[in-house]
Amino acid sequence: MTANDNSLGQILRTWRDRLQPTDVGLPDSRQRRSHGLRREDLAALAGVSVDYVVRLEQGRARNPSMQVVAALARSLQLNRTEHDHLYRLAGLLPPASRTISSHVPPGVQRLVARLGELPLAIYSADWTLLYWTALWALLLGDPLDRSTTERNLVRATFLGNDKAETCATPWPVHSERGSDAMEAALVADLRLASANYSDDTQLASLIAELRKASPRFATLWVGGTAAVHATDRKTIQHPSVGNVTVDCDVLLVPGEDLKIVAYSADAGSIDAQRLDLLRVAGTYALTGRTG
Repeated sequence: MTANDNSLGQILRTWRDRLQPTDVGLPDSRQRRSHGLRREDLAALAGVSVDYVVRLEQGRARNPSMQVVAALARSLQLNRTEHDHLYRLAGLLPPASRTISSHVPPGVQRLVARLGELPLAIYSADWTLLYWTALWALLLGDPLDRSTTERNLVRATFLGNDKAETCATPWPVHSERGSDAMEAALVADLRLASANYSDDTQLASLIAELRKASPRFATLWVGGTAAVHATDRKTIQHPSVGNVTVDCDVLLVPGEDLKIVAYSADAGSIDAQRLDLLRVAGTYALTGRTG
């Protein structure tokens, strides 16, 4: 862009105006004066400040990072062509095909947003958390309280400690299969990603970091197992509603290499009742803070 060109800001406003709150899982308030998403909505969805969105749209900020551009593209539900166009307007090259993409297609986002009564989340091929429903945040702790790096499930599993900011969740989550099986499944799935995305330097760096810092990861990695991580049953020790036991299913998005992780409980069970309690008690407080 030239010094006087504000193509980036203009198109961000256009894309923001074409979305409705319900498209991104936010309540539709009749008192809203603005058409489409507000700047506050976009800022919350993308995990940036409202002031930064204002500066981007006014052309006073012109060089967002790749992480910010990826978050904006997801929040604005851009298709693949628009996604790449946004990168170029920001002066960046779109991610190459042999690297892991953080792009979430609009249809997948709408699907997850409209299933918001369940704890649902979307992970990239390397198990970085990209998008989640309000109930996911209520059940597992709000991911916005953790940095993008700390939202990687594999890193949190093998390098996390008792500090909430370095763990995958701020309270315990136990797999019915046991921690050993869970760890083995994550490493086997990550091995598939390393073969599919051999040009991804961030993935290579993650694997090198884990092999050096975690003897357990190093042992599993040398074992050479490769497999897709699928189903599980987990118990979340929630500080407000007590233990919640849920089925955990991993749904794959063909062509995008995304993982939709869905938690559910039998209708009428005590676990379903506890999820209902969380939904009723906390959804209002988390309005506008979904990923």
